[in-house]
Amino acid sequence: MSEIAAFDAAHVWHPYGPMPSAVPPIVIERAQGIWLCTEDGKSLIDGMSSWWAAAHGHSHPSLQAAAHHQVDTMSHVMFGGLTHRPAVELARKLIAITDAPLEKVFFSDSGSVAVEVGLKMAYQYQRGKGHPERKRMLTWRRGYHGDTFATMSLCDPEGGMHEMWSSRVMSNVFAPHPPQRGASAEAIAQYANTIEELIDPTIAGIAIEPIVQGAGGMRFHDPELLVALREICDRHELVLLADEIATGFGRTGAMFATQAAGVTPDILCVGKALTGGFMSLAATITTDAVAKAISSPEGGGALLHGPTFMGNPLACAVAGAAVDLAGDPSLPQRVAAIEEQLKLGLEKLADRASVADVRVLGAIGVVEMHETIDMGLATKVLTEHGVWLRPFGKLLYTMPPFICEAEHINAICSAMTAVVDALEEVEAKR
Repeated sequence: MSEIAAFDAAHVWHPYGPMPSAVPPIVIERAQGIWLCTEDGKSLIDGMSSWWAAAHGHSHPSLQAAAHHQVDTMSHVMFGGLTHRPAVELARKLIAITDAPLEKVFFSDSGSVAVEVGLKMAYQYQRGKGHPERKRMLTWRRGYHGDTFATMSLCDPEGGMHEMWSSRVMSNVFAPHPPQRGASAEAIAQYANTIEELIDPTIAGIAIEPIVQGAGGMRFHDPELLVALREICDRHELVLLADEIATGFGRTGAMFATQAAGVTPDILCVGKALTGGFMSLAATITTDAVAKAISSPEGGGALLHGPTFMGNPLACAVAGAAVDLAGDPSLPQRVAAIEEQLKLGLEKLADRASVADVRVLGAIGVVEMHETIDMGLATKVLTEHGVWLRPFGKLLYTMPPFICEAEHINAICSAMTAVVDALEEVEAKR
């Protein structure tokens, strides 16, 4: 173990891990394109897009150029009472690529905070409309919206990663998890009825991850379900909050998953790929109607949130360039090619005894096992095959950069197959 790795193991906490870490971290010296270059000279395909953020690969020249230009001009100024071109231009671009009613942009510094802001918007909107009793959100199980306290309240309170905090966070209303993609029209209608029956006078809105439930289980559902939720919200004058932090900017093939479903949320949260993985930035985008209600005396008169690094010029400049990359007309075709390659490489695993399910959508490939994955063994096998993935629970999955070629996707699929082989071999010896 190198000095860097040793110090890290002794002193530095890593996501969702104990202290010290159960699996020693790999020291990365450089990242370029799809590659993570390790301290000991190995090259690993970043099959996670570094938690879905580096969607266009690492060190993309367009993003580097935007960063270099902005850092020479102005890295940061406070956003209270001031503004600047990078923030205005980014807001202009976000308004242009989202649906027409979404025209008010709030910048924050992480996806969790973007959802926190979205929740504040929903509650203040209802106050502004004369419904202060509407203090809770309706959501579904197996969702994930972040690790801050308000967002933890939207995560599954039974079996989710934040279950231990269920007695400490605000109380929301949970529907069963949505039916998986490919459900019948009857099943979708029945589920929509279940959702609607849970609405009571305390519900301010419905908060969901559209099409793809991310870290709560990597499950996919049908676009028709979003249509039903939009109709329910309209009937009951509720806010529809769409958390597209994982799905936004092309991951499922469309710019946004809600757009592919023909649905416009009242509040849209974006992050991760917003800066192409260069730095942390997020945005919560809403409608004029929501903004007016919040800004009314009854709604509070102002949106009561203000991060120190809100609208950071450096992050906004890079994000503007990343949004341009996401708008490349060739991107949907590239994502479609990755989808086909993932299907070819992974669907053969569906017949394996240890595998519960295989599912692919856009640039997302998931192999769900029957048993919890041995993280140490999986990491060893993956890195031996030149691939970096980060399994969790029973899920072995990939969300590769959009610049991956067929050979890279094949390598990822081969590495995932090798993990299944290794896990079955261990099980056979028991």
